[in-house]
Amino acid sequence: MDTLRSVEDVLARVAMFSGRVVEHRRLAGGLSHQIWLVTCGGRTYVLRVLDPAVSAAGLGVPPAQEITNTLRAAESGVGARVYEVLPDVPALVLEFLPGRTLSAGDVRSPATGIRIAEACRRLHAGPSFVSDFDMFEVQRRYLAIVQEFGFRLPPDYLTFVPAVRRIEAALRATAGPPVPCHNDLLAANIMDDGERLWLIDFEYSGNNDPCFELGNVWSEAALPPDRLEHLVGAYFGAPSPLQTARARLYALMAKYGWTLWASIQDAVSDVDFDFWDWGMEKYARACAEFRGPGFEQLLTTIRESDRIEGAEPWPSPAHH
Repeated sequence: MDTLRSVEDVLARVAMFSGRVVEHRRLAGGLSHQIWLVTCGGRTYVLRVLDPAVSAAGLGVPPAQEITNTLRAAESGVGARVYEVLPDVPALVLEFLPGRTLSAGDVRSPATGIRIAEACRRLHAGPSFVSDFDMFEVQRRYLAIVQEFGFRLPPDYLTFVPAVRRIEAALRATAGPPVPCHNDLLAANIMDDGERLWLIDFEYSGNNDPCFELGNVWSEAALPPDRLEHLVGAYFGAPSPLQTARARLYALMAKYGWTLWASIQDAVSDVDFDFWDWGMEKYARACAEFRGPGFEQLLTTIRESDRIEGAEPWPSPAHH
C-alpha cells in the first residue's frame, strides 16, 4: 500500500465504486494503518486499509477482529457506519463523519468529559466484541517481544514488576463484567460533529474493564486528578472513590504497557515519528506514580472500599 497504484487497486475492488469516478487523497495521521478520503457520486467516504504486519508484530488486534469490532461499534451508535468490507485486502469503507477530532485541551473541559463518558457508555452497552483486551496480558506480551528481539528496555523497567502484580491482584478482585471497549481513546480518536461524539479507529478494541477506558482517556490527555474524578462520576452516575482509584491504577498500567509498545514501534516501524520519546514521556509519568506517595493509598482505597448495598457499580443499557 505504498504506491498510488496499489490504493487504486483497492478502490477498484470496492463494489459500491464499480464503474464510477472516484477521487481520493490520503489523510494525515495514523501510525499503523492507512486512511484515505474518498469522493464518489458527490458523497465522501473513508477507506481504512489495515496492515496485517501490525498484529503480526504483536501490536493491535488482527484485521478480522478489528473489522468485526468496527461493525459492532457502528451498531452501538458510537462508531461510523461500515458500507463495505474487503477482508482479503483487508480494508473497510466507512461513513465520513463531518466534524473535528478533539484535542487534549478539549478533553480537559468538564462539559466535554461528560460527553466522553456518555459516548463510552453507549459503546460499553453495545454488542460484545469478538476479542478481549487485558493490559496486564498485553504488557507481558510486549515485554516478551522486547526481550526476545533485544529491543530497548527503559531503565529500571523490571523493578516495577512486583508493584504491577499488586495492582493486578487488586483490580481483578474488584472487577465487574467486561464490556466492549475502545482501549485507545486518545483525543485524536474522538470526533465531535457539533451534536454528538463519535469514536474512531478500533485497532486495540476488545472487551475490557470500563475503568481501563476511563483511566486511559485521562492518562492520554495528561489531565489533573480532579478531571478523572469528574469523568468517573459522569460515567457511573455518582462519585466513586473505589472506581476512581481503579481507573487511576489502570491509567498507570496503560502508561507502563504503552511504553513497551513504543519500544517495539521504535525498532520495527518505518513511520517518521519519534516513538521512543513518546514512550519515554509516558514512562517518566509512570515512574513518578509508582514511586509517589499516592500509590499505596490507591491500593488501600480499593482494599478498604465496601460496595454499597443495592448499588450497581457497573453500567448497563438501562442507565441511558
